[in-house]
Amino acid sequence: MRKVIVVGGGIGGLTAAAAFKRAGWSVRVVERAERLSEVGSGLALAPNALRVLDALGIGDSVRALSRIQGDGGIRKPDGTWLNRSSAEAAQARFAEPTVILLRAALVDLLASLLTDAELRLGTEVTGVDATSGKVTTSSGEEEGDLVVAADGIWSRIRRGLFPEHPEPRYTGLTAWRMLADAPGLSVPFGETWGRGLVFGVMPVAGDQVYCYATAPAPEGEVADDEKAVLDRLFGGWHPDVAIPLAAVDPTRILRNDVHAMVRPLPAMHHGRVAILGDAAHPMTPNLGQGACQAIEDAIVLAHTAARGAPLVEYTAARLSRTTRIARTSRLIGRLTRLTGPVAVTARDALLRLPGLNAADSVFGWHPPTD
Repeated sequence: MRKVIVVGGGIGGLTAAAAFKRAGWSVRVVERAERLSEVGSGLALAPNALRVLDALGIGDSVRALSRIQGDGGIRKPDGTWLNRSSAEAAQARFAEPTVILLRAALVDLLASLLTDAELRLGTEVTGVDATSGKVTTSSGEEEGDLVVAADGIWSRIRRGLFPEHPEPRYTGLTAWRMLADAPGLSVPFGETWGRGLVFGVMPVAGDQVYCYATAPAPEGEVADDEKAVLDRLFGGWHPDVAIPLAAVDPTRILRNDVHAMVRPLPAMHHGRVAILGDAAHPMTPNLGQGACQAIEDAIVLAHTAARGAPLVEYTAARLSRTTRIARTSRLIGRLTRLTGPVAVTARDALLRLPGLNAADSVFGWHPPTD
């Protein structure tokens, strides 16, 4: 039986492990954290990612733990709609909804597809030999027919394989993620764009609202009271922003600077190592495709390896697509950073035009089926 060693127990790594296991491989996931957790954040699973989870047998479970996207879109801080869409139209167009759930719920579902013996937690990877497939960890060594690098945006494996490649760089934006307990509150899904500022709202299951925000800031800046910063920046916006923000627990706010890799890797593999997700193509969050593309990577990689095809086919299938999506996401991020009155007015006029989205090429993707 062929063996795959997956380094990293995030969404991409767990999806890869589940897909390889389904293909009949022996699986080992090595994760340095003592437990699998994704605290305080949510995500949107677009139709392209949901089809992969259907193929793994957990699509319906995801839907049961999520909220289906309702009507939503992009608004101005006073509540004026700039671009509006309906869930019915999206469902009719792509034959699948976009579902919104907590990251922790998805991690738990993916982990449930694996046994305890297949998950090695609290274990640090200290070295990977791309020629032999040998992985050295804090608890010893083991060798796989394939190693999957799913170790995140600051991937040590990527750096070892491509030492001359530029690391992800700061985009000039910092981001907050937070949860609000909001029983009975009904707010539309969407984002509000101001002058250099964005606030997003995603209702999730269990009377909760997942919120996120971005703003220009010096790299590494933190505040003693992040809630006060958010109140100052967004508290005066329309009620569908102000009300969820007021309900946010200050202890459940996460802040991270936004980094992205501007120049794509020359390949998403080297020797016996394949790279996926944020380790391969860290992107800004503006298209909501970071986790979705990691999920796509995972199923394509497992399909490629199960056929006995060389990893160059995985790179060929994934590099151009992820590069294009990452580039589009960065472009949208640059639009959100505009602050000048003339530039913001022109941007808002652009958002009102029909058809200015990447939905067809992104959401219309289907996983390999044979």
